[in-house]
Amino acid sequence: MTTLIGLAVFTLLGVGVRVLMMQTIQQRRERMNRQINERLRTLIAAYRTLGGSFTGELTVDPSHLRDLRASAPGDEAPGSERARRIRDAVEAALADILLLGTESQCRLAGQAASDMAAGRPIHTADLVISLRNFIREALDLEPIAPDVPIPLQGPTRSQAGGARGKGEAAGKGGARAGGGSGGSGTGMGMTGAPKDGEGEHPH
Repeated sequence: MTTLIGLAVFTLLGVGVRVLMMQTIQQRRERMNRQINERLRTLIAAYRTLGGSFTGELTVDPSHLRDLRASAPGDEAPGSERARRIRDAVEAALADILLLGTESQCRLAGQAASDMAAGRPIHTADLVISLRNFIREALDLEPIAPDVPIPLQGPTRSQAGGARGKGEAAGKGGARAGGGSGGSGTGMGMTGAPKDGEGEHPH
């Protein structure tokens, strides 16, 4: 009996240790997968911001809002608002790359951020190529064939103005609809209650 009890205890301890180790390994693997997914999600968003355009102006204007106001006080130059939105988006993407990018990507992003801080226009094509190759490799995708023609890529052109206009139009429409329903509700409240003696059956 003593030998059997000892074997049972030893078996239970072995099974418990094995289960604990499997749970620890599984939790570590899940944590690593979450980190990898978050990193890829951030770098994909940065890639879309820095390389979402193939035509037009492919450089980033480093002018800040205070610079625009100093150059044209009280009168903002046409297109400066759009250029400022692109600059802000590129600046945020560079910060994300400096946080989660590879060593070469951090070097390229640091150089671009330094040029932007110094007031020099920056090109994002080399950084976009590095991000594209890294993301495809991380997703186990085959490299793009060398004979595929890919033009230089620049930052995504912002469409915030159009979206803001649509949002304002929708807001006005909703307010108008709300006003109409409120008016009809008021009318029902005024006419819905019967007067004394009206609407009563003779019996």
